[in-house]
Amino acid sequence: MDMVFYNKRNRMEILEVTQVTPTFNSPKSTTEFRLPLTFSDIIWFKFPPVERLFFYQFDELTPACFNSVILPKLKRSLSLTLVHYLPLAGNLKWPPNEPKPIILYTPNDGVSLTVAHSDADFNILSSDGVYDAAELHPLKPDLVISDVSASAIALQVTLFPNKGFCIGITAHHAVLDGQTTTMFIKSWAYICKQGNDENSPLPPELTPVFDRSVLKGPDGLDMLYLNQWLASSWSDSDTSKKSLKIMTSAGGGGAASDLVRATFEITREDFKKLRERVLSKLSDSAKEVHLSTFVLSFAYVATCMTKARRDGDRKVAFAFTADCRPRLNPPVSQNYFGNCNRPKIEVAKARDFLDENGFVFAVQKTSGMVKALTERWVLEGMEKMLSYCFDVLKEASESKLQIISVAGSPRFGVYGIDFGWGKPQKVVVVSIDKSGAISMAESRDGSGGVEIGLALNKHEMNNFSWLFPRYVKREGLF
Repeated sequence: MDMVFYNKRNRMEILEVTQVTPTFNSPKSTTEFRLPLTFSDIIWFKFPPVERLFFYQFDELTPACFNSVILPKLKRSLSLTLVHYLPLAGNLKWPPNEPKPIILYTPNDGVSLTVAHSDADFNILSSDGVYDAAELHPLKPDLVISDVSASAIALQVTLFPNKGFCIGITAHHAVLDGQTTTMFIKSWAYICKQGNDENSPLPPELTPVFDRSVLKGPDGLDMLYLNQWLASSWSDSDTSKKSLKIMTSAGGGGAASDLVRATFEITREDFKKLRERVLSKLSDSAKEVHLSTFVLSFAYVATCMTKARRDGDRKVAFAFTADCRPRLNPPVSQNYFGNCNRPKIEVAKARDFLDENGFVFAVQKTSGMVKALTERWVLEGMEKMLSYCFDVLKEASESKLQIISVAGSPRFGVYGIDFGWGKPQKVVVVSIDKSGAISMAESRDGSGGVEIGLALNKHEMNNFSWLFPRYVKREGLF
């Protein structure tokens, strides 16, 4: 049976676009702050930004309450938070005398904050139901990017009268990874909920570490990546070889007008059944597979997505980024600011997913990728990593290959982010519709499940929803 798709064009009114600057206790604190990019940042140099939305339900929220209470508190706490995260108030720059770009904060720099009003259906957009992916686009802010400058982040707060509000963040991929973005949002929420006391320090687990010396890699790897980017066909600027402009999409997410979104959940009970199903299919010698919730989630969703497209002649690229902080020697603090991760990519034939053992094949593939995440792997073969990514992206752009990658992580704990008006009703990664990625987060109810976000064309979403066990209880599909 076909799914019902929600599609409505909504009116969005921009009320204000302002710049929020850090609030310092003393003038002497407002000095310039520079932060160099590492090899782990530059590998993401021109990738599209990551866009996330946090929906907060607040029944009976009037414009008067929003403008007099919520918005001032959010602005004030943002200003105080930026004191601890100065690079986010600055911009990515490429000074003429510098061999590579830097993150530069100068006095009076700040973050662009858009305030908007929407008459869209809050209940639909914050639900698990299927709706037009373009419905979310007005809720996300855009980075200000030119050949010579790029903002680190942009923020938007949108009021849905009598329903709630939404906080949108767009983060430059070369400036911060998912771990750092989440830490910043948690810090902002912490200060807001604590009452915006400018003398209150952040707790240790939210205090960023800016020391770049802790991240050591092969000599010259940063410049190798930078030169590969400049020589590639993925730059969108013809005016300057040193351009800071970024890619508009990556991975073949599909035509924006044809994409729909939906959220699915794999419960703790589902994981138990999936483990049992895998083990029943494997011989004793093959049962040393890694059956974590991540492996089972990624393998199961990737199998459903591959089957939903029903084309066995293409290739499929499994891709995710592994956090390298705990895997380096010595380990890097979880509070390290910036990118500290590495892509992990494996390519297989789509037909291997399509038979009755497709799910088991996907589990073995993903398990092998995760088991390879050793200390040695973190830096092994890094010189070829970016060029390999380019090759995969090229095949995807030619429709020869389907990329299935992951944005977000259940470990981020996004559903615990409370600014003082309750936890989010919904957290959405908007940017997956540019990349063919899926999003992952912990279940909203804290039950130990995993929430999966998808953006697919309507035909594939219909097929996927038929395959997914939370929606159609069928045994023996895989």
